[in-house]
Amino acid sequence: MRSGMLGLAELRVRVESGDIDTVLVAMTDMQGRLQGKRCAAQYFLDEVIGHATEACNYLLAVDVEMTTVDGYAMSSWDTGYGDFVLRPDLSTLRLLPWWPGTALVLCDVEQVHPSGTPVSVSPRQVLRAQLDRLAEHGLKAYVGTELEFLVFDDTYESAWNSGYRALTPANQYNVDYSMLGTARVEPLLRRIRKEMAGAGLYVESAKGECNPGQHEIAFRYDEALVTCDNHSIYKTGAKEIAAQEGRSLTFMAKYDEREGNSCHIHLSLRTAGGDPVFADGTDAEMSTLMRHFLAGQLDCLREFTYFLAPNINSYKRFVAGSFAPTALAWGRDNRTCALRVVGAGQSLRMENRIPGGDVNPYLAVAATIAAGLHGIERRLPLEPEFHGNAYRSQRPRVPSTLREAARLFGESKLARTAFGDDVVDHYRNAARVELDAYDAAVTDWERIRGFERL
Repeated sequence: MRSGMLGLAELRVRVESGDIDTVLVAMTDMQGRLQGKRCAAQYFLDEVIGHATEACNYLLAVDVEMTTVDGYAMSSWDTGYGDFVLRPDLSTLRLLPWWPGTALVLCDVEQVHPSGTPVSVSPRQVLRAQLDRLAEHGLKAYVGTELEFLVFDDTYESAWNSGYRALTPANQYNVDYSMLGTARVEPLLRRIRKEMAGAGLYVESAKGECNPGQHEIAFRYDEALVTCDNHSIYKTGAKEIAAQEGRSLTFMAKYDEREGNSCHIHLSLRTAGGDPVFADGTDAEMSTLMRHFLAGQLDCLREFTYFLAPNINSYKRFVAGSFAPTALAWGRDNRTCALRVVGAGQSLRMENRIPGGDVNPYLAVAATIAAGLHGIERRLPLEPEFHGNAYRSQRPRVPSTLREAARLFGESKLARTAFGDDVVDHYRNAARVELDAYDAAVTDWERIRGFERL
């Protein structure tokens, strides 16, 4: 067990000694955020472990503003906004070093009636369903997510009060790989790294990125569900640590006209016994299974993009020459392609470069696995590798707007076969809600162009 992870027996000892007094009981919502309750530790031991706890089911039927909206089958005013069950997954129990006396456990989401039935639209359950499909083929997915963010010297409160205008980035210039530039932010980055390690995550490295104040902290790959759990904990924890340090950071896909925040997803498959299956004999040669898996990505990517880019802002990353992809092509170590094949031998893997920092990792990994299974089950042939600058190619394009991606997802027979009608309809409605809110908003851009001159 990694340092920072807790077994139930150790938790009991720490609660008895007074070392831990609070347990956060959390689920992940549609936006990829942790939602839940702060439970007294003794109450968690006495009641929640044995009987779980409840939360209002509107947590999977609201927008980012927590606004109650219509169109969801599972939760509405008409159904009375009842509860669902948060069932702790004790394998996720861990310390949270950035809060004194605090532990956290993640939950699976279940129906109250019939008891124990998974809530199929919960992101963790969407991923579990695809992992179960993969297991039927004797396979397990291993995943790493590379999550970028921008750091500002402003607090979250001052950023809000300014309307997020004229914020001060933590660096004034491009610090990509710069040791000097990253040293300017190292006290914050070091604290995040150390305290994530103290929460059971395996930290690899930190580096600067291109946009002023942009950085990335990398974590070691793990089984798909573990990686997605860790991703969600890290994203929340990094914001909380930044706030404690009087700073703010954002994972939004495109903060300004410069480089956006990406979340490249690295994925490989192994047998149930742990043997890698993407390499075929020689170090760099792809197995037939990997070729089918990649072919499935290309066949499904346009229809599954909504799960990879879920917000209006997500699509503003997709700009030629920005290191965010615009063309649906695959290449070996080619960062202009949506799919990049990297590594050799046991490390041979695919990298999906479409997701941004705003992605819900459970849905993105579920979509990647579902697309790969589509290729494996139909033995799809893989097109030739793309060479050169894919931005200038005639390859099919990544959807350019949320409206286009949501339409493709909602109409997709592939998506309905992979995820089920309930999941597709639920998330298609989430996209509609976001689009309706955006269409009704009057922006600064409109005021600046039109207030006087139109």
